[in-house]
Amino acid sequence: MLYRKIKGSKIFTGYHFAAADDVLIIQEDGTVEAIVHEKDAGAGIEDFDGIICPGFINAHCHIELSHLKNKIPTQTGLVNFVQQVMSNRAASLDEKENAMQLAEKELYESGTVAVGDICNTTDSILLKKNSNIYWHNFIEVSGFVDAAAQKRFDEAKLILNEFEKLTSDYKAFPPFGGIKGSLTVTPHAPYSVSKSLFKIINQHSKNAIISIHNQESEAEDELYFNKQGQFLELYKNFSIDIESFAATAKSSLQSWLPYFTNSQKIISVHNKFSNLDDVGFAHQFYGNENIFFCLCPNANLYIENKLPPVEMLMQQNCNIVLGTDSYASNWSLNIFEEIKTIRTNFPDISLETILQWATFNGAKALEIENVCGSFEKGKKPGVVLIMKEEARRLL
Repeated sequence: MLYRKIKGSKIFTGYHFAAADDVLIIQEDGTVEAIVHEKDAGAGIEDFDGIICPGFINAHCHIELSHLKNKIPTQTGLVNFVQQVMSNRAASLDEKENAMQLAEKELYESGTVAVGDICNTTDSILLKKNSNIYWHNFIEVSGFVDAAAQKRFDEAKLILNEFEKLTSDYKAFPPFGGIKGSLTVTPHAPYSVSKSLFKIINQHSKNAIISIHNQESEAEDELYFNKQGQFLELYKNFSIDIESFAATAKSSLQSWLPYFTNSQKIISVHNKFSNLDDVGFAHQFYGNENIFFCLCPNANLYIENKLPPVEMLMQQNCNIVLGTDSYASNWSLNIFEEIKTIRTNFPDISLETILQWATFNGAKALEIENVCGSFEKGKKPGVVLIMKEEARRLL
């Protein structure tokens, strides 16, 4: 059997940095054999100037919005951003496909091996069918009017069915065939999903992974606390009747999380305005092991120029993962750019910690930690070379 023997300035295992002078032994097809000391590795070691790391997991992306790159103004606030996306997402199929292909190329070359991808349409099916990236497809449903809840859910199920038709094996992993990944019907955000729709999603998602945009703006909490704030303007502009919505006098997170009672795993995305009480509530109500907090710092800077409370989430032992959001809200889909932003703004957080968020934690959130996320015998996690200013895929 042929092996590659890969050494860098350091090896990050998915959990921590390996001992100095260790070498990664990997089979020709990318399957991990072992990590051994250089003196035991034999001849033929490839020595790289940088950190050797498992492939990155992008836990939150919208590849179908790739055609909106550089089309949405920055730092206009979430409510304005949502209106811009809703008004500008139409494009020709060719334009969408070309943009998605370029986006996937960036994801792949910068070291991403798996993506938690939000799908409102079937636009990305063909791309994913031929992709060398693992995709967990979150079929997103929204609808803030209770009376339309079942109709909205049924429409999302039609999209899910189209993905299923072209899926030969949900658990396949590159370079095998079929759409690589799993399918989940998932809510968009607390400000766009009615009480009735939350209940329907809960009923049909037992033991599933749920992804939800959470507390991305102050206006979201304001809506739930007292039915006031900027979202009222959005509903008015799009003729959305919110007569049936009642304020809860609680934060957004504390209002939506109790809807999920069927042993779901929750990926709460953005969390920019989550506070200590919200995290305490989440852990008490749902358990620390079952909820992941996804950070998309560059998207937060793009939309509102504000970062989430990263240090507080760490101090509360939250399971943290990383995402990029979309080209509509980011300059790139490169996870290493997210890592750099966290390092710049939170210099006391170690690189070792952030790399675990980007690798093993992300794999665990998408339930693929048996295949990727760390350098352990039998896994096929991909190999990334991290240099000072960039990361690139080696394998």
